[in-house]
Amino acid sequence: MAETPSSNIKEINLSQEMRTSFLDYAMSVIVSRALPDVRDGLKPVHRRILYAMNDLGMTSDKAFKKSARIVGEVIGKYHPHGDSAVYETMVRMAQDFSYRYMLVDGHGNFGSVDGDSAAAMRYTEARMSKISMELLRDINKDTIDYQDNYDGSEKEPVVLPSRFPNLLVNGTSGIAVGMATNIPPHQLGEVIDGVLALSKDPDITIQELMEFIPGPDFPTAGLIVGRSGIRRAYETGKGSITLRARVEIEQKANGKETIIIKEIPYQVNKAKLVERIAELVRDKKIDGITDLRDESDRTGMRVVIEVRRDANANVLLNNLYKHTALQTTFGINTLALVDGQPKVLNLKQCLYHYLEHQKVIIRRRTEFELRKAEARAHILEGLRIALDHIDEIISLIRSSQTTEIARNGLMEQFSLSEKQAQAILDMRLQRLTGLEREKIEEEYQELLKLIAELKAVLADEEKVLEIIREELIEIKERFNDNRKTEIVSGGIEQIEDEDLIPRENIVISLTHNGYIKRLPISTYRSQKRGGRGVQGMGTNEDDFVEHLLTTSTHDTILFFTNKGKVFRSKGYEIPEFSRTAKGIPIINLLGIEKDEEINTMIRVEEFVEDSFLFFTTKRGISKRTPLTDFANIRTNGLIAIHLREEDELISVKLTDGNKDMIIGTKNGMLIRFPEVDVRSMGRTATGVKGITLTGDDEVVGMEILEENEDVLIVTINGYGKRTNSSEYRIQSRGGKGLKTCNITEKNGNLIAVKTVTGEEDLMLITAGGVLIRMAVDGISQLGRNTQGVKLIRLGEDEHVATVAKVEKEEEEPSDQEELEVVNDNNQEAEEE
Repeated sequence: MAETPSSNIKEINLSQEMRTSFLDYAMSVIVSRALPDVRDGLKPVHRRILYAMNDLGMTSDKAFKKSARIVGEVIGKYHPHGDSAVYETMVRMAQDFSYRYMLVDGHGNFGSVDGDSAAAMRYTEARMSKISMELLRDINKDTIDYQDNYDGSEKEPVVLPSRFPNLLVNGTSGIAVGMATNIPPHQLGEVIDGVLALSKDPDITIQELMEFIPGPDFPTAGLIVGRSGIRRAYETGKGSITLRARVEIEQKANGKETIIIKEIPYQVNKAKLVERIAELVRDKKIDGITDLRDESDRTGMRVVIEVRRDANANVLLNNLYKHTALQTTFGINTLALVDGQPKVLNLKQCLYHYLEHQKVIIRRRTEFELRKAEARAHILEGLRIALDHIDEIISLIRSSQTTEIARNGLMEQFSLSEKQAQAILDMRLQRLTGLEREKIEEEYQELLKLIAELKAVLADEEKVLEIIREELIEIKERFNDNRKTEIVSGGIEQIEDEDLIPRENIVISLTHNGYIKRLPISTYRSQKRGGRGVQGMGTNEDDFVEHLLTTSTHDTILFFTNKGKVFRSKGYEIPEFSRTAKGIPIINLLGIEKDEEINTMIRVEEFVEDSFLFFTTKRGISKRTPLTDFANIRTNGLIAIHLREEDELISVKLTDGNKDMIIGTKNGMLIRFPEVDVRSMGRTATGVKGITLTGDDEVVGMEILEENEDVLIVTINGYGKRTNSSEYRIQSRGGKGLKTCNITEKNGNLIAVKTVTGEEDLMLITAGGVLIRMAVDGISQLGRNTQGVKLIRLGEDEHVATVAKVEKEEEEPSDQEELEVVNDNNQEAEEE
């Protein structure tokens, strides 16, 4: 084998070569594929498609031609890439939901907003749209530069004249190497008004430009929520805006509400959106939807969501915004090529570079027309000379042996140029008539005026700007339409404005399966002890009310979970339902996990110093943390207490730091100790032992014990009693405590421990959802070693699930209610 001459071997640094090669590749992608030119707003593939269609004569006034022919022309002459890449680009240019102003007029199946793909290119037809012809207007008047195509066999334009600001009007998106662009579309008339304003006042501010261009305008319409993201994007070139669907809530005659989706955010697939809503309903992440159907047709979009009678359509819609593409974010990144270099541009820079491009176009067009006018005037000057000396010229031509001799003779005898002499030789005899002589003179005088005007334009930039303004106004008058996307101010607003909501007392109920609602406190009327109760709310067979809280619409509610996390909400943010309605899943209001349960709700009027939250877990661990540590809680919650393995949070109380605490257990034990025995700890601390448990015992309740309060206990079988607090001596934390109740098969284990003064009402809720409200002073006061008295008559296989204290309601029962209570008590006595 012959050795390779050493002179052909070149040593290179591999690292340097990789760096250089990758940079060359990156710049090729950036400049030649992925980013638009700031002047015409087009990437190379878009520019090549439009130029090829123009070259083929596929203008808007001609017949449609097969898409395959266009694609073949593009990839054969200008774009040496896959045909699918070219066709898919052309398809997008013909979609009214992708482009604000379509650049291709498509005939056939060009896809749909549901994500359906276009038909194959052999089936569809296309031609240039009317507005796309404005991108190429004057292209044959030497207005732009050309470059070689990929193999040097053809010439292609470096940029199009772009007689309207396409970069902003249609926007674009693209991913290059290490950078990306995402420019939203805008309304044509607004952008043109912005260019006109800049042409008149070069020092105009972006804030002033926004009076003409308030924000993007998407082909799918919808809403833009808030203006801060738009302003940031226009000022810096980068920003984020929130898009929402246009939705209407219709009230039916039967009282049910219906949500109608009429417009969706830009680039959202309608079919996938409907499918996503159906998934949320199926997985029970959103409750209250009874029917979902797509009634869209060629006249417009219409997606119908039927709302259950007891559900709140506004709350349901808010959850759809949160969990579906009914609300999306559009990240604006105005990156474009300026003189071949990628730059992030603000709004004024985009308009400035476009305006400068138009100045170049108008100057080059004017220079082209000037050259053409001067060349014609030069010919006419020769014809005028010929007409003034027609007899001598005819004699010279007749006496010349050849055309060349005649031409040279004319040039010498009458001081004519070669072109003038040739024009005289080509002149027909009919031009010698008087009428034709007048036409030549008239044309010559008009050309002199035109030449003067063209030279004046080139000498005065203000005249150039005036031409740009006139032509932009003409385009605006021809193609302008109404804005589609509405901009609503105020950011992502709450459904309700706190300042407009009356301050009133409410009851918040939360079921075992996680359904929450609010009710006016007047919903529940007081009954005598032992009454049957009223149906507190509609529940499933396996669901029951687990937590009740009396609060105000303006109070902050802290929600603590069994996993030791805390979430917050305002009282009015919890939707109001009827007494028998189930409510909505709390997972739709708070960011809790699927296997996480709310076990404590605390009302907080304001977060002040010297207030604490006292925690107790199922395993008897207690902790005390300043309330101010919970003033700022994220949407996805905070860790409130660090739990040990197999432990969970049972109860949390709001204290002033100097209270006595009691902790009660399932097996009837209770301990009382000063809360100062538990030192103040950080938010994520674990805590210390509050009570020592034996056997299978576990904590069922923790309360603050005030002076002159009784300890009230309720058992699972509906028995209860009050015991004077003096029977519970103060002990050190961590002890086993004292017996608080005789636990028997009749009364069952403890279900709740409360502290009462006798001036409250007590609510008992059974596992079946039956609720009874009774005055606490009607419950017997007994010693620690007793089993209590019957508080509620339970049905077969029924048990008490929840016990809650509420403010006393002063209401005299009607005669009928008195009779019902007496009958109930007599029946209970007979049964016993």
